[in-house]
Amino acid sequence: MSRLATLISTWFGCGYFPVAPGTVGSLAAVLMAAAAHQYLGSGRITFLAATLVLLGPAIWSATETARLLKREDPGLVVVDEVLGVWVTLLGATALNWKAFTAAFVLFRIFDIWKPWPVRRLEDLPEGTGIIADDLAAGVYAAIMLYIGGLLKLY
Repeated sequence: MSRLATLISTWFGCGYFPVAPGTVGSLAAVLMAAAAHQYLGSGRITFLAATLVLLGPAIWSATETARLLKREDPGLVVVDEVLGVWVTLLGATALNWKAFTAAFVLFRIFDIWKPWPVRRLEDLPEGTGIIADDLAAGVYAAIMLYIGGLLKLY
């Protein structure tokens, strides 16, 4: 089971990237969403459903990987970034290259900055804390993405 947990938590190896694995995981999430939109016609409902379906396995795999590595929030766990990006895309008023780019940038800003109460969510136990702060960062980023859409910035 530890192999499956590591596979999910590193988002199929993205977390092993030697520099900025969270950024790589975020980029993978955006590219997957853009491809799903382009080739399958996926939109916000799909991103929401994917987030909800992956939430349980993400928390479990983040917990297992953190225990395996004996670290609270290992940098190679990037499934949290994947969910955060998909939450960010829920705020998109249109889905085009500008929206996907803005979602990526906004999510990374809020994920790194961690404004109140995002940082406090890291204190939740194990995988719940690992995942929760990125979901909250995604909500902040989604709000900004939505406002940007209303202002016709993309």
